[in-house]
Amino acid sequence: MRIVLVGPPGAGKGTQATLLAKTLSIPHVSTGDLFRANISQGTELGLAAKSLMDAGKLVPDEVTIEMAKDRLAQPDAAHGFLLDGFPRNVAQSVALDGILKEWGIELDGVLDLEVPEDEVVRRIAGRRICRNDGGHVYHVESHPPAAEGICDVCGGELYQRSDDTEDKVRTRLEVYHTETEPIIEYYQKQGLVTTIAALGRVDEVTQRAIEALRKNKDEG
Repeated sequence: MRIVLVGPPGAGKGTQATLLAKTLSIPHVSTGDLFRANISQGTELGLAAKSLMDAGKLVPDEVTIEMAKDRLAQPDAAHGFLLDGFPRNVAQSVALDGILKEWGIELDGVLDLEVPEDEVVRRIAGRRICRNDGGHVYHVESHPPAAEGICDVCGGELYQRSDDTEDKVRTRLEVYHTETEPIIEYYQKQGLVTTIAALGRVDEVTQRAIEALRKNKDEG
């Protein structure tokens, strides 16, 4: 299956992308991984992206699109992939369609993870991360540490990321609504979008997503 995963920040895209890719036996291709791989390997695209990022500038669509094209041309993506974070605007969606058309393939579906805005704010603003290990993540309501401000695993200090405050989260949501949400309408016109509620246990959302994708593909 060839899938694009969309949804607002805090919808659990990263978690669901990992689980769905494993279940469907397809590679999970995220924008963050694309950037990190190209920068660490010192590719021409990676060097271009790094110089812009170091200068505090946005990486242009053309660079991101070329990184994605190179990644999707790898052998492990020949029979399917799950895109997470790309495309992030309509211009990138149009470019992706062009790449796939050139290769004689097409998307099987676009999965839209739907979460109420207040829930997004609650999830992200309540997140606390260990300074010693960013993999140790807590939430002040749903997953608090045994001792306030202290990591259960290593005793490290827990902190709130600067962009996890409520004001910053609402700003990120505005950017999502302006830049990324229009791709949902773009793909709806192609009959590719399936929207599911991304509330509930992680495994419940995963199962909901798999059933929706398979139903959409069967109907397609």
